[in-house]
Amino acid sequence: MAELRTSIEGSVATVTFSNPPRMNAMTFDMWHAVPKAIADLDADPAVRVIVCRGEGEKAFISGADISQFEKLRGTVEAQVEYNKAVEQAYLAPMKASKPVIASIRGICIGGGLGFAAACDLRIAAEDAVFRMPAARLGLGYSPSGVRRFMNVLGAANTMEIFFTARKFDAGEALRMGFVSKVVAVDQLAKATAELCAMIAENAPLTVAAAKFAAQQALRDPAERDLAKAVKMVEACFASEDHKEGRKAFMEKRTPKFVGR
Repeated sequence: MAELRTSIEGSVATVTFSNPPRMNAMTFDMWHAVPKAIADLDADPAVRVIVCRGEGEKAFISGADISQFEKLRGTVEAQVEYNKAVEQAYLAPMKASKPVIASIRGICIGGGLGFAAACDLRIAAEDAVFRMPAARLGLGYSPSGVRRFMNVLGAANTMEIFFTARKFDAGEALRMGFVSKVVAVDQLAKATAELCAMIAENAPLTVAAAKFAAQQALRDPAERDLAKAVKMVEACFASEDHKEGRKAFMEKRTPKFVGR
């Protein structure tokens, strides 16, 4: 059964895309479930970081479930509704105040590549395979979606992967800056957990302020909320965590942050 599963272990939440018979291809219901799943985890004060992964060993997300295309994308009107659900899923990691990490193993194609691009950080196993096949399917890709790729890859790399629709491996994804780290297949879970642990032990307000400021910098000037960005920075300096951080530094110990 194609589904989205969520779990929490300590301060780390995990969203698992599960549709193994179709290499974790995303159904309409799965796309539709993403915003609420991530928003609920983001609202949990115990959660410091959110990981997105695919079920099993073969794929992160292999794209949208093509078997639904004729029924759910067969008309212009249906296409608009489907695309709206996909876009809201892409926006979910960006709207979250907490870091969202894509832990990628195996196939990461089409909608999977688009979702990974919307996450804050991406870490991949050596067997990861990437592709943007829109030009092979005759699909139009939204300007906002292209911009998300440009924010990660730059203009030249973005145009190249869209124009050619070719596959590229984890090593090339690292070279292009799409992923920040590539590890052996059997080390992906460990490397992801270590990255999450480093983030989770830091001051949540500082992390949230940095994420929000980075997102504003990527927007058009007229769309930026710099006033909120400044207020978030001011909140860091006024927080109990800032006092704790200073005290822990002087006492040469690990700080214990509470997020306020």
